Amino acid sequence: MPDVLNLIDGALVEARDGGWRDSINPATGEPHTRCPDSSAADVDRAVSAAREAFPGWSSLPVAERSDALRRLADLIDEHRDDLARLESIDQGKVLSQAREIEIPRSAANFRFFAGAVEHAASSFHDMGGAGFNYTLRRPRGVVGCIAPWNLPLYLFTWKIAPALATGNTVVGKPSELTPATAGRLGELAIEAGLPRGVLNIVHGDGAVVGHRLVEHPEVGTITFTGGTSTGARIAETAGPLFKRISLELGGKNPVVVCEDADLDRAMPHIVRSAFSNQGQICLCGSRILVHRSRLEEFMEGFLPRVSALRTGDPLDPESDLGALVSREHLDKVQAYIELARSEGGKVACGGRRPPELPDRLDGGAFLEPTVLMGLPQSCRTNQEEIFGPVVSVQGFDSHGEAVRRANDVPYGLACSIWTNDLSRAHGMAARIDAGIIWVNCWMVRDLRTPFGGWKQSGVGREGGEEALRFFTESTNVCIGFEP
Repeated sequence: MPDVLNLIDGALVEARDGGWRDSINPATGEPHTRCPDSSAADVDRAVSAAREAFPGWSSLPVAERSDALRRLADLIDEHRDDLARLESIDQGKVLSQAREIEIPRSAANFRFFAGAVEHAASSFHDMGGAGFNYTLRRPRGVVGCIAPWNLPLYLFTWKIAPALATGNTVVGKPSELTPATAGRLGELAIEAGLPRGVLNIVHGDGAVVGHRLVEHPEVGTITFTGGTSTGARIAETAGPLFKRISLELGGKNPVVVCEDADLDRAMPHIVRSAFSNQGQICLCGSRILVHRSRLEEFMEGFLPRVSALRTGDPLDPESDLGALVSREHLDKVQAYIELARSEGGKVACGGRRPPELPDRLDGGAFLEPTVLMGLPQSCRTNQEEIFGPVVSVQGFDSHGEAVRRANDVPYGLACSIWTNDLSRAHGMAARIDAGIIWVNCWMVRDLRTPFGGWKQSGVGREGGEEALRFFTESTNVCIGFEP
């Protein structure tokens, strides 16, 4: 594949010092392209370009900004197959998931926010004979968008689209593990006619490029999706500088299966929630809590479905699961499986490398979907985010116990509840500490709704009106009447 390049001031460029880093295909363990190993100087160039582009971009009529974003969305759709293949090779996910879900949603992000800003309204407060107030919402300036490796293009555009739509300019930092589709996005942004400097993309190590972006004095807004420990470091740096930050972090999400759940309907969704993208989605259900009266029946249906999942070549349409993002991440996930054994857990299925893989995948980061049982609530395996194809199953005796177990982790991102009792669904949803709760479904998304987590799952919310507010600053204008 051709080299990935930075997008700075409307041009595709190498790192200033000429450094490069290989991007590894996790299915083979071999390099498949390379991207710039950028430095703080490259970030400074990008921020300078974004600062210079801000007055012109922010003063454009909303309709013109929206048209530009729609052109970019159209190009993403036009190149869907190419982008999906890049995403699969670069990240290890199965090609069908990239093509049918993630690339279309990337285009949808631009279209949604292009329309949202066209229909945004301002506040008006009448004070009677004394006068009235109205509120202006103005773009904040240069925004730093730092994206993760698990859904590379989808979550990158989820940040870039509302930032640009509201009139800000952007310096984006993709994950150094998955730069390919972000590099292609830079090319498409030029083709779509985005003005120079409006969108800048700088590749490189997070400790260098990401850190400089967070600490840069002319970047007043930071939005980040990734690990909780990295989010804590960003907050530590950005807080004393009074930057506005949004942190979408980790999760240890419960799936609650009540005694009246329709298991025939629920089972395919629960399997998908556990193992989609090899469990490398922050919203995956990694703790399955089943009412003890249904636990045996649940396992009789769950384990055969999990065992039947085919882990293999991400480009093979017959594969259900692909590779984990890297050998290093595979080692981490496997260490948790061994930890679970030492904590008294039993591996009910999976837990090993798939036995029959083509020779070309010998160096790939593959792991069978794994189900753990017999673990106590307080053990590390049930408390810490693993972020791989590993789930634990626990029984519960009452709905109060299910809620307590659901909440008894440091995270609070998502939860799914399976029940046919409407009153129970509402009651449990009101008591579970999570930013999003699905009832009898999983990963059903509406871009108008707020998205984010409680506790160590993050700070702030993304999506819909929440995003439009985050990327703008409010100014109240009070008009007084003559007495």
